[in-house]
Amino acid sequence: MNNQVDITNLEELPPKLPLLQMFRIGLFQMGLGIMSLLVAGLLNRLMINELTIPATLTAGFIAMPLFVSPSRIWFGQTSDAKTIFGTHRSGYVWVGAVVFAIVGFLTTQVMWELGRSVHEIGWNGITYAWAVFLAVMFALYGMAISFSSTPFAALLVDVSDEEERSKLVGIVWSMLMVGIVIGAIAVSKLLPCTGAPPNEISIYANGDRLAQLQKAVNSVFVIVPSAVVALSVAATYGIEQKYSRYKLRVAENHILNGTNAEDKLSLARALKVLTASKQTGLFFSFLLMMTIGIFMQDAIMEPFGGAVFGMSICATTQLNAAFGMGTLIGLSSSGFLIVPKLGKENSTRLGCYLVAASCALLLISGFVQKTWALQVSLALFGFASGITTSGALSLMLDLTAAETAGTFVGAWGLSQAIARGLATVAGGVVLDIGKKLFSDSNTVAYSFVFVCEAAVMICAVVLLSRVNVQEFRTDAKQAIATVFANEID
Repeated sequence: MNNQVDITNLEELPPKLPLLQMFRIGLFQMGLGIMSLLVAGLLNRLMINELTIPATLTAGFIAMPLFVSPSRIWFGQTSDAKTIFGTHRSGYVWVGAVVFAIVGFLTTQVMWELGRSVHEIGWNGITYAWAVFLAVMFALYGMAISFSSTPFAALLVDVSDEEERSKLVGIVWSMLMVGIVIGAIAVSKLLPCTGAPPNEISIYANGDRLAQLQKAVNSVFVIVPSAVVALSVAATYGIEQKYSRYKLRVAENHILNGTNAEDKLSLARALKVLTASKQTGLFFSFLLMMTIGIFMQDAIMEPFGGAVFGMSICATTQLNAAFGMGTLIGLSSSGFLIVPKLGKENSTRLGCYLVAASCALLLISGFVQKTWALQVSLALFGFASGITTSGALSLMLDLTAAETAGTFVGAWGLSQAIARGLATVAGGVVLDIGKKLFSDSNTVAYSFVFVCEAAVMICAVVLLSRVNVQEFRTDAKQAIATVFANEID
Protein backbone atom coordinates (compact mmCIF):
# COMPACT_ATOMS: atom_id res chain seq x y z
CA MET A 1 0.00 0.00 0.00
CA ASN A 2 1.40 3.40 -0.99
CA ASN A 3 0.91 6.07 1.66
CA GLN A 4 3.01 8.74 -0.05
CA VAL A 5 1.42 12.07 -0.92
CA ASP A 6 1.50 13.14 -4.54
CA ILE A 7 3.18 16.52 -4.16
CA THR A 8 2.53 17.36 -7.81
CA ASN A 9 -1.21 17.41 -7.22
CA LEU A 10 -1.99 21.07 -6.54
CA GLU A 11 -5.54 20.20 -5.46
CA GLU A 12 -4.06 18.59 -2.33
CA LEU A 13 -2.28 21.77 -1.28
CA PRO A 14 -3.91 23.45 1.75
CA PRO A 15 -5.27 26.98 1.25
CA LYS A 16 -3.06 30.01 1.85
CA LEU A 17 -3.18 31.49 5.32
CA PRO A 18 -5.40 34.63 5.35
CA LEU A 19 -4.19 37.81 7.06
CA LEU A 20 -6.85 37.54 9.77
CA GLN A 21 -5.64 34.05 10.65
CA MET A 22 -2.07 35.35 10.90
CA PHE A 23 -3.18 37.77 13.61
CA ARG A 24 -5.14 34.97 15.26
CA ILE A 25 -2.03 32.78 15.40
CA GLY A 26 -0.17 35.74 16.88
CA LEU A 27 -2.40 35.52 19.96
CA PHE A 28 -0.14 32.73 21.25
CA GLN A 29 2.93 34.91 20.94
CA MET A 30 1.01 37.71 22.66
CA GLY A 31 0.41 35.29 25.53
CA LEU A 32 4.15 34.54 25.72
CA GLY A 33 4.78 38.29 25.93
CA ILE A 34 2.40 38.50 28.87
CA MET A 35 4.14 35.57 30.61
CA SER A 36 7.58 37.10 30.06
CA LEU A 37 6.24 40.26 31.70
CA LEU A 38 5.22 38.24 34.77
CA VAL A 39 8.59 36.54 35.13
CA ALA A 40 11.08 39.20 34.02
CA GLY A 41 9.00 42.27 34.90
CA LEU A 42 7.35 41.30 38.19
CA LEU A 43 9.18 38.47 39.96
CA ASN A 44 12.56 40.16 39.50
CA ARG A 45 11.26 43.30 41.22
CA LEU A 46 9.75 41.30 44.07
CA MET A 47 12.90 39.28 44.71
CA ILE A 48 15.37 42.18 44.63
CA ASN A 49 13.34 44.94 46.32
CA GLU A 50 10.69 43.26 48.47
CA LEU A 51 12.41 39.99 49.41
CA THR A 52 15.98 41.42 49.45
CA ILE A 53 17.39 38.46 47.53
CA PRO A 54 20.80 39.38 45.98
CA ALA A 55 20.58 40.67 42.42
CA THR A 56 23.08 38.08 41.17
CA LEU A 57 20.95 35.22 42.46
CA THR A 58 17.75 36.83 41.18
CA ALA A 59 19.22 37.34 37.73
CA GLY A 60 20.34 33.71 37.75
CA PHE A 61 16.78 32.61 38.46
CA ILE A 62 15.36 34.83 35.71
CA ALA A 63 17.96 33.49 33.26
CA MET A 64 17.26 29.80 33.95
CA PRO A 65 14.54 29.54 31.25
CA LEU A 66 17.13 30.76 28.75
CA PHE A 67 19.85 28.39 29.93
CA VAL A 68 17.59 25.37 29.33
CA SER A 69 16.73 26.55 25.82
CA PRO A 70 18.84 23.78 24.15
CA SER A 71 15.94 21.49 25.13
CA ARG A 72 14.01 23.11 22.28
CA ILE A 73 16.04 20.97 19.84
CA TRP A 74 14.66 17.77 21.33
CA PHE A 75 11.14 19.17 21.63
CA GLY A 76 11.20 20.25 18.01
CA GLN A 77 12.39 16.86 16.80
CA THR A 78 9.81 15.11 18.99
CA SER A 79 6.97 17.17 17.53
CA ASP A 80 8.20 16.20 14.06
CA ALA A 81 8.05 12.49 14.91
CA LYS A 82 5.15 12.11 17.34
CA THR A 83 1.65 13.57 17.59
CA ILE A 84 -0.36 14.80 20.57
CA PHE A 85 -4.16 14.90 20.16
CA GLY A 86 -3.57 13.86 16.56
CA THR A 87 -1.44 16.94 15.75
CA HIS A 88 2.29 17.51 15.32
CA ARG A 89 2.24 21.07 16.70
CA SER A 90 -1.02 22.23 18.27
CA GLY A 91 -1.17 19.53 20.95
CA TYR A 92 2.33 20.44 22.12
CA VAL A 93 1.35 24.12 22.27
CA TRP A 94 -1.68 23.34 24.47
CA VAL A 95 0.06 20.90 26.83
CA GLY A 96 3.04 23.22 27.20
CA ALA A 97 0.76 26.18 27.95
CA VAL A 98 -1.06 24.30 30.70
CA VAL A 99 2.24 23.14 32.21
CA PHE A 100 3.93 26.55 32.19
CA ALA A 101 0.80 28.11 33.73
CA ILE A 102 0.86 25.62 36.60
CA VAL A 103 4.62 25.74 37.06
CA GLY A 104 4.53 29.56 37.02
CA PHE A 105 2.15 29.58 39.98
CA LEU A 106 4.17 26.96 41.89
CA THR A 107 7.40 28.88 41.21
CA THR A 108 5.88 31.94 42.86
CA GLN A 109 5.05 29.90 45.97
CA VAL A 110 8.64 28.68 46.21
CA MET A 111 9.81 32.29 45.82
CA TRP A 112 7.75 33.33 48.86
CA GLU A 113 9.28 30.52 50.91
CA LEU A 114 12.81 31.52 49.90
CA GLY A 115 12.09 35.10 50.95
CA ARG A 116 10.69 33.91 54.26
CA SER A 117 13.76 31.77 54.90
CA VAL A 118 16.11 34.67 54.07
CA HIS A 119 14.26 36.93 56.51
CA GLU A 120 13.75 34.49 59.38
CA ILE A 121 16.94 32.40 59.47
CA GLY A 122 19.34 34.03 57.03
CA TRP A 123 21.56 32.27 54.51
CA ASN A 124 22.08 28.75 55.85
CA GLY A 125 21.60 25.24 54.47
CA ILE A 126 17.81 25.43 54.44
CA THR A 127 17.80 28.78 52.62
CA TYR A 128 20.27 27.52 50.03
CA ALA A 129 18.05 24.46 49.52
CA TRP A 130 15.08 26.76 48.81
CA ALA A 131 17.29 28.71 46.38
CA VAL A 132 18.22 25.52 44.51
CA PHE A 133 14.56 24.47 44.48
CA LEU A 134 13.58 27.85 43.03
CA ALA A 135 16.26 27.56 40.32
CA VAL A 136 14.88 24.13 39.39
CA MET A 137 11.36 25.56 39.19
CA PHE A 138 12.50 28.34 36.86
CA ALA A 139 14.28 25.72 34.74
CA LEU A 140 11.09 23.63 34.57
CA TYR A 141 9.16 26.74 33.60
CA GLY A 142 11.64 27.41 30.80
CA MET A 143 11.37 23.85 29.54
CA ALA A 144 7.56 24.12 29.51
CA ILE A 145 7.86 27.35 27.50
CA SER A 146 10.18 25.59 25.03
CA PHE A 147 7.84 22.59 24.87
CA SER A 148 5.10 24.96 23.72
CA SER A 149 6.96 27.63 21.75
CA THR A 150 9.25 25.39 19.67
CA PRO A 151 6.42 23.43 17.99
CA PHE A 152 4.64 26.76 17.59
CA ALA A 153 7.63 28.13 15.66
CA ALA A 154 7.57 24.99 13.52
CA LEU A 155 3.85 25.57 12.96
CA LEU A 156 4.64 28.97 11.45
CA VAL A 157 6.77 27.20 8.86
CA ASP A 158 4.17 24.47 8.30
CA VAL A 159 1.28 26.85 7.55
CA SER A 160 3.10 29.36 5.34
CA ASP A 161 4.84 29.49 1.99
CA GLU A 162 8.20 31.20 1.60
CA GLU A 163 6.75 34.34 0.03
CA GLU A 164 4.30 34.95 2.89
CA ARG A 165 6.43 33.72 5.78
CA SER A 166 8.16 37.04 6.45
CA LYS A 167 4.76 38.72 6.82
CA LEU A 168 3.57 36.01 9.23
CA VAL A 169 6.76 36.16 11.32
CA GLY A 170 6.60 39.97 11.42
CA ILE A 171 3.00 39.92 12.65
CA VAL A 172 3.63 37.21 15.22
CA TRP A 173 6.80 38.89 16.56
CA SER A 174 4.98 42.22 16.84
CA MET A 175 2.22 40.49 18.80
CA LEU A 176 4.88 39.44 21.34
CA MET A 177 5.63 43.09 22.04
CA VAL A 178 1.90 43.90 22.11
CA GLY A 179 1.56 41.18 24.75
CA ILE A 180 4.24 42.80 26.90
CA VAL A 181 2.44 46.15 26.69
CA ILE A 182 -1.00 44.66 27.40
CA GLY A 183 0.42 42.50 30.18
CA ALA A 184 2.09 45.49 31.84
CA ILE A 185 -1.17 47.42 31.87
CA ALA A 186 -3.34 44.47 32.97
CA VAL A 187 -0.99 43.24 35.70
CA SER A 188 -0.56 46.74 37.12
CA LYS A 189 -4.34 46.91 37.58
CA LEU A 190 -4.30 43.69 39.61
CA LEU A 191 -1.48 44.73 41.94
CA PRO A 192 -1.49 47.08 44.94
CA CYS A 193 -0.07 50.49 44.09
CA THR A 194 1.62 51.17 47.42
CA GLY A 195 5.13 52.58 47.43
CA ALA A 196 8.37 50.65 47.50
CA PRO A 197 9.69 49.40 50.87
CA PRO A 198 12.62 51.17 52.51
CA ASN A 199 15.94 50.10 51.05
CA GLU A 200 17.20 46.65 52.09
CA ILE A 201 14.19 45.97 54.36
CA SER A 202 12.40 42.70 53.54
CA ILE A 203 8.62 42.77 53.15
CA TYR A 204 8.54 39.93 55.68
CA ALA A 205 9.16 42.59 58.32
CA ASN A 206 5.66 43.93 57.59
CA GLY A 207 3.05 41.21 58.06
CA ASP A 208 0.06 43.19 56.81
CA ARG A 209 1.74 44.36 53.62
CA LEU A 210 3.10 40.85 53.03
CA ALA A 211 -0.36 39.30 53.27
CA GLN A 212 -1.84 41.91 50.92
CA LEU A 213 0.94 41.61 48.36
CA GLN A 214 1.13 37.81 48.48
CA LYS A 215 -2.63 37.53 47.89
CA ALA A 216 -2.50 39.98 44.97
CA VAL A 217 0.52 38.35 43.28
CA ASN A 218 -0.88 34.85 43.73
CA SER A 219 -4.15 35.93 42.12
CA VAL A 220 -2.19 37.43 39.22
CA PHE A 221 -0.44 34.08 38.70
CA VAL A 222 -3.82 32.35 38.58
CA ILE A 223 -5.80 34.80 36.43
CA VAL A 224 -3.18 35.82 33.88
CA PRO A 225 -1.69 32.37 33.04
CA SER A 226 -5.23 30.98 32.75
CA ALA A 227 -5.98 33.69 30.20
CA VAL A 228 -2.75 32.84 28.36
CA VAL A 229 -3.78 29.16 28.15
CA ALA A 230 -7.09 30.27 26.64
CA LEU A 231 -5.22 32.47 24.15
CA SER A 232 -2.98 29.53 23.20
CA VAL A 233 -5.95 27.34 22.36
CA ALA A 234 -7.79 30.15 20.55
CA ALA A 235 -4.65 30.94 18.51
CA THR A 236 -4.02 27.43 17.20
CA TYR A 237 -7.29 25.46 17.32
CA GLY A 238 -8.03 24.06 13.84
CA ILE A 239 -5.14 25.95 12.18
CA GLU A 240 -2.89 22.94 11.72
CA GLN A 241 -5.61 20.69 10.32
CA LYS A 242 -6.65 23.27 7.70
CA TYR A 243 -3.46 25.06 6.68
CA SER A 244 -0.47 22.84 7.54
CA ARG A 245 1.79 21.69 4.70
CA TYR A 246 3.86 19.50 7.02
CA LYS A 247 2.89 16.12 5.56
CA LEU A 248 3.45 17.36 2.02
CA ARG A 249 6.91 18.61 2.90
CA VAL A 250 7.79 15.37 4.68
CA ALA A 251 6.76 13.48 1.57
CA GLU A 252 8.77 15.82 -0.62
CA ASN A 253 11.88 15.45 1.55
CA HIS A 254 11.47 11.69 1.49
CA ILE A 255 11.19 11.63 -2.30
CA LEU A 256 14.19 13.94 -2.75
CA ASN A 257 16.20 12.28 0.08
CA GLY A 258 16.77 15.77 1.46
CA THR A 259 18.30 16.47 4.84
CA ASN A 260 18.06 19.44 7.10
CA ALA A 261 21.28 19.99 9.05
CA GLU A 262 19.96 22.60 11.43
CA ASP A 263 17.27 20.19 12.73
CA LYS A 264 20.12 18.24 14.34
CA LEU A 265 22.03 21.28 15.48
CA SER A 266 23.52 20.95 18.96
CA LEU A 267 24.89 23.80 21.04
CA ALA A 268 28.44 22.48 20.53
CA ARG A 269 27.97 22.37 16.75
CA ALA A 270 26.35 25.83 16.85
CA LEU A 271 29.45 27.28 18.50
CA LYS A 272 31.69 25.55 15.95
CA VAL A 273 29.65 27.05 13.11
CA LEU A 274 29.74 30.51 14.62
CA THR A 275 33.51 30.42 15.08
CA ALA A 276 34.28 28.53 11.87
CA SER A 277 36.40 31.34 10.40
CA LYS A 278 37.90 34.63 11.51
CA GLN A 279 35.02 36.60 10.01
CA THR A 280 32.24 34.40 11.40
CA GLY A 281 33.99 34.56 14.77
CA LEU A 282 34.14 38.36 14.61
CA PHE A 283 30.50 38.66 13.66
CA PHE A 284 29.46 36.16 16.34
CA SER A 285 31.47 38.16 18.90
CA PHE A 286 29.66 41.31 17.77
CA LEU A 287 26.26 39.62 18.13
CA LEU A 288 27.25 38.33 21.57
CA MET A 289 28.31 41.79 22.76
CA MET A 290 25.19 43.34 21.21
CA THR A 291 22.98 40.86 23.08
CA ILE A 292 24.71 41.58 26.38
CA GLY A 293 24.45 45.31 25.76
CA ILE A 294 20.71 45.13 25.12
CA PHE A 295 19.73 42.69 27.86
CA MET A 296 22.11 43.46 30.74
CA GLN A 297 19.44 45.64 32.34
CA ASP A 298 16.71 43.02 31.86
CA ALA A 299 16.55 41.83 35.47
CA ILE A 300 17.31 45.12 37.24
CA MET A 301 15.10 47.73 35.53
CA GLU A 302 12.00 47.29 37.72
CA PRO A 303 14.11 47.12 40.90
CA PHE A 304 15.78 50.35 39.68
CA GLY A 305 12.37 52.04 39.57
CA GLY A 306 11.53 50.76 43.04
CA ALA A 307 14.84 51.44 44.81
CA VAL A 308 15.77 54.78 43.20
CA PHE A 309 12.40 56.31 42.28
CA GLY A 310 10.30 54.79 45.08
CA MET A 311 7.83 53.47 42.49
CA SER A 312 5.16 50.94 43.45
CA ILE A 313 5.09 47.44 42.02
CA CYS A 314 2.28 48.26 39.61
CA ALA A 315 4.14 51.40 38.48
CA THR A 316 7.39 49.53 37.77
CA THR A 317 5.45 46.87 35.88
CA GLN A 318 4.12 49.59 33.58
CA LEU A 319 7.71 50.50 32.64
CA ASN A 320 7.58 47.51 30.32
CA ALA A 321 4.84 49.24 28.33
CA ALA A 322 7.17 52.15 27.54
CA PHE A 323 9.95 49.77 26.51
CA GLY A 324 7.58 47.61 24.44
CA MET A 325 6.09 50.54 22.56
CA GLY A 326 9.56 51.89 21.82
CA THR A 327 10.66 48.49 20.51
CA LEU A 328 7.61 48.19 18.25
CA ILE A 329 8.27 51.63 16.77
CA GLY A 330 11.96 50.84 16.37
CA LEU A 331 11.31 47.55 14.56
CA SER A 332 8.70 48.98 12.20
CA SER A 333 10.60 52.18 11.39
CA SER A 334 13.82 50.21 10.92
CA GLY A 335 12.32 47.84 8.40
CA PHE A 336 10.50 50.48 6.35
CA LEU A 337 12.61 53.62 6.75
CA ILE A 338 15.99 53.39 8.46
CA VAL A 339 17.53 50.22 6.95
CA PRO A 340 16.46 51.04 3.35
CA LYS A 341 17.88 54.55 3.72
CA LEU A 342 21.10 53.94 5.69
CA GLY A 343 21.85 50.32 4.85
CA LYS A 344 22.07 47.33 7.19
CA GLU A 345 25.54 47.94 8.65
CA ASN A 346 25.05 51.68 9.25
CA SER A 347 21.60 51.05 10.75
CA THR A 348 23.03 48.46 13.12
CA ARG A 349 25.82 50.82 14.12
CA LEU A 350 23.29 53.62 14.69
CA GLY A 351 21.20 51.32 16.86
CA CYS A 352 24.22 50.43 19.01
CA TYR A 353 25.08 54.09 19.53
CA LEU A 354 21.46 54.86 20.43
CA VAL A 355 21.43 52.03 22.99
CA ALA A 356 24.58 53.50 24.57
CA ALA A 357 22.95 56.96 24.58
CA SER A 358 19.83 55.45 26.18
CA CYS A 359 21.98 54.01 28.96
CA ALA A 360 23.37 57.51 29.57
CA LEU A 361 19.82 58.88 29.77
CA LEU A 362 18.82 56.13 32.22
CA LEU A 363 21.80 57.12 34.36
CA ILE A 364 20.77 60.80 34.26
CA SER A 365 17.14 59.97 35.05
CA GLY A 366 18.30 58.24 38.24
CA PHE A 367 20.05 61.37 39.45
CA VAL A 368 17.22 63.77 38.58
CA GLN A 369 14.70 61.20 39.92
CA LYS A 370 11.94 62.18 37.51
CA THR A 371 9.63 59.29 36.58
CA TRP A 372 8.85 60.80 33.19
CA ALA A 373 12.58 60.90 32.42
CA LEU A 374 12.85 57.19 33.23
CA GLN A 375 9.89 56.37 30.97
CA VAL A 376 11.27 58.45 28.09
CA SER A 377 14.70 56.84 28.48
CA LEU A 378 13.15 53.37 28.42
CA ALA A 379 11.07 54.18 25.35
CA LEU A 380 14.23 55.36 23.57
CA PHE A 381 16.03 52.23 24.77
CA GLY A 382 13.29 50.08 23.25
CA PHE A 383 13.41 52.12 20.02
CA ALA A 384 17.19 51.69 19.83
CA SER A 385 16.93 47.96 20.60
CA GLY A 386 14.41 47.55 17.77
CA ILE A 387 16.72 49.25 15.28
CA THR A 388 19.75 47.28 16.47
CA THR A 389 17.98 43.93 16.38
CA SER A 390 16.40 44.51 12.97
CA GLY A 391 19.64 45.79 11.46
CA ALA A 392 21.79 43.02 12.91
CA LEU A 393 19.49 40.20 11.82
CA SER A 394 19.15 41.71 8.34
CA LEU A 395 22.92 42.08 8.15
CA MET A 396 23.41 38.47 9.23
CA LEU A 397 21.14 37.22 6.46
CA ASP A 398 22.79 39.57 3.97
CA LEU A 399 26.31 38.47 4.90
CA THR A 400 25.69 34.74 4.73
CA ALA A 401 25.59 32.86 1.45
CA ALA A 402 22.19 31.37 0.65
CA GLU A 403 23.56 27.83 0.92
CA THR A 404 24.61 28.33 4.55
CA ALA A 405 22.04 30.88 5.75
CA GLY A 406 19.78 28.31 7.39
CA THR A 407 22.64 26.73 9.30
CA PHE A 408 24.05 30.05 10.41
CA VAL A 409 20.68 31.41 11.57
CA GLY A 410 19.90 28.15 13.35
CA ALA A 411 23.25 28.24 15.13
CA TRP A 412 22.79 31.83 16.20
CA GLY A 413 19.23 31.26 17.39
CA LEU A 414 20.41 28.52 19.71
CA SER A 415 23.42 30.34 21.13
CA GLN A 416 21.63 33.71 21.31
CA ALA A 417 19.30 32.38 24.00
CA ILE A 418 22.32 31.34 26.07
CA ALA A 419 23.93 34.74 25.45
CA ARG A 420 20.79 36.51 26.64
CA GLY A 421 20.83 34.40 29.81
CA LEU A 422 24.46 35.36 30.42
CA ALA A 423 23.56 39.01 29.84
CA THR A 424 20.79 38.82 32.44
CA VAL A 425 23.12 37.26 35.00
CA ALA A 426 25.80 39.82 34.17
CA GLY A 427 23.38 42.62 35.01
CA GLY A 428 22.73 41.13 38.44
CA VAL A 429 26.44 40.56 39.11
CA VAL A 430 27.36 44.12 38.09
CA LEU A 431 24.57 45.52 40.28
CA ASP A 432 25.78 43.59 43.33
CA ILE A 433 29.34 44.77 42.64
CA GLY A 434 28.01 48.32 42.36
CA LYS A 435 26.23 47.97 45.70
CA LYS A 436 29.49 46.85 47.32
CA LEU A 437 31.52 49.64 45.74
CA PHE A 438 28.91 52.38 46.24
CA SER A 439 27.03 51.21 49.30
CA ASP A 440 25.99 54.76 50.21
CA SER A 441 24.03 55.35 47.01
CA ASN A 442 21.53 53.12 45.24
CA THR A 443 21.53 55.55 42.32
CA VAL A 444 25.27 55.19 41.73
CA ALA A 445 25.08 51.39 42.11
CA TYR A 446 22.43 51.10 39.40
CA SER A 447 24.24 53.69 37.28
CA PHE A 448 27.28 51.41 37.33
CA VAL A 449 25.21 48.84 35.40
CA PHE A 450 24.24 51.40 32.76
CA VAL A 451 27.86 52.57 32.35
CA CYS A 452 29.02 48.97 31.81
CA GLU A 453 26.13 48.37 29.40
CA ALA A 454 27.05 51.43 27.32
CA ALA A 455 30.70 50.33 27.25
CA VAL A 456 29.67 46.90 25.96
CA MET A 457 27.69 48.48 23.11
CA ILE A 458 30.70 50.60 22.09
CA CYS A 459 32.80 47.42 22.04
CA ALA A 460 30.13 45.85 19.81
CA VAL A 461 30.50 48.73 17.33
CA VAL A 462 34.29 48.25 17.28
CA LEU A 463 33.84 44.54 16.50
CA LEU A 464 31.29 45.33 13.79
CA SER A 465 33.75 47.69 12.11
CA ARG A 466 36.21 44.80 11.73
CA VAL A 467 33.74 42.63 9.81
CA ASN A 468 34.67 42.48 6.12
CA VAL A 469 31.63 41.69 3.98
CA GLN A 470 33.49 40.20 1.03
CA GLU A 471 35.80 38.11 3.20
CA PHE A 472 32.83 36.92 5.27
CA ARG A 473 30.95 35.71 2.21
CA THR A 474 34.03 34.01 0.83
CA ASP A 475 35.04 32.23 4.03
CA ALA A 476 31.72 31.40 5.71
CA LYS A 477 30.43 28.78 3.27
CA GLN A 478 33.72 26.90 3.10
CA ALA A 479 34.35 27.06 6.85
CA ILE A 480 30.86 25.85 7.79
CA ALA A 481 31.07 23.03 5.24
CA THR A 482 34.35 22.01 6.86
CA VAL A 483 32.69 21.85 10.29
CA PHE A 484 30.05 19.40 9.08
CA ALA A 485 32.57 17.40 7.04
CA ASN A 486 34.83 16.96 10.08
CA GLU A 487 31.90 15.73 12.18
CA ILE A 488 30.93 13.24 9.48
CA ASP A 489 34.52 11.96 9.36
